[in-house]
Amino acid sequence: MSRRSVRRYGIKKQYLKTRPVCKVTFRLPRELAPEAQRVYIVGEFNHWDQQATPMKRLKSGDWTVTLELEPGREYRYRYLIDGTCWENDRFADDYVPNPFGSEDSVIRV
Repeated sequence: MSRRSVRRYGIKKQYLKTRPVCKVTFRLPRELAPEAQRVYIVGEFNHWDQQATPMKRLKSGDWTVTLELEPGREYRYRYLIDGTCWENDRFADDYVPNPFGSEDSVIRV
């Protein structure tokens, strides 16, 4: 894949020319968390730490965060809403089963 900005629905991938990273912007639509007070993105990139990566609420009500990820890999992740509700990303590249009887979202960079 060329080092350019790629937007796939709710996920934006920007490959940097100056260093080997991909800036990935994740966006959780407000419809999936209309009453949320806090949303975190949790996954392999932050060792599944449930409080390591908070998302920011936009004026639109959507939640967003941008991470720098190593290209050439794929990462499992999910959104954690108010510490109790797990949500997958409807714009993920793929979904894979997890040990808890549900699925994880997958992003490939």
